[in-house]
Amino acid sequence: MDTILLDPDSWDMVVDAAGNIAMATQPYAIAQDVASACRLFNGELWYDWYDTAKGVPYFEQILGKNPPLSLIKAEIVKAALTVPNVVSAQCFISAFDGRSITGQVQVVDTFGTQTVVSI
Repeated sequence: MDTILLDPDSWDMVVDAAGNIAMATQPYAIAQDVASACRLFNGELWYDWYDTAKGVPYFEQILGKNPPLSLIKAEIVKAALTVPNVVSAQCFISAFDGRSITGQVQVVDTFGTQTVVSI
């Protein structure tokens, strides 16, 4: 499934050489959709039939709560698995410095492609 291509720095739409809205194709589209799912705050998905159950519970369970890393990883994996064609996901946290977490989500899609998404 294709998706609108987003600029990796600004997370805004970009245009192609012809001036049309650029589209991302597989496997990058899945990686971008996983990144979007992991950035989504619980309750903010209004365009998908108002499915406010999707998203990571950042306000409810993570931000300002100092939860165990296992909870953060589990919520990120749960979000990644909501992306169509993603069959498995693993989250790895490489650094937890103050209020910043860095790491990656490794996903496998229905085509057997493994993709690494930085978080």
